[in-house]
Amino acid sequence: MARILVIEDSPVNMEVLTVLLSNEGHELFLAERALPGIEIARQQPLDLILMAINMPGVDGIETAKMLRAHPTTRAIPLIAVTALAMAGDRERILDAGFDDYIAKPFDHGQLLQRVGYFTDRS
Repeated sequence: MARILVIEDSPVNMEVLTVLLSNEGHELFLAERALPGIEIARQQPLDLILMAINMPGVDGIETAKMLRAHPTTRAIPLIAVTALAMAGDRERILDAGFDDYIAKPFDHGQLLQRVGYFTDRS
């Protein structure tokens, strides 16, 4: 299955994503903050990154820009998993370099379908 990095500061959301993705057989790498996540992404060959937007310190928008600017990580698909669902949020997130956007609370089946879309083509 796929090698997926989850960057999520909420312990509850991290647990939900971990259970969902590991039950599908994916190999997971976990980071509670952006900068450790960037380091993992630069060191591990990954098929996908799922990331929160609102995180303390460096947020998901800035993290996406850093990942897109680095040759090792620029081609890894990024999916934002976020509670930002106001008018314009989706466009702002996609413009920052994300490949997809999933609003919280998310439907588990939809999340797995989106993960499959990006990892089946890796």
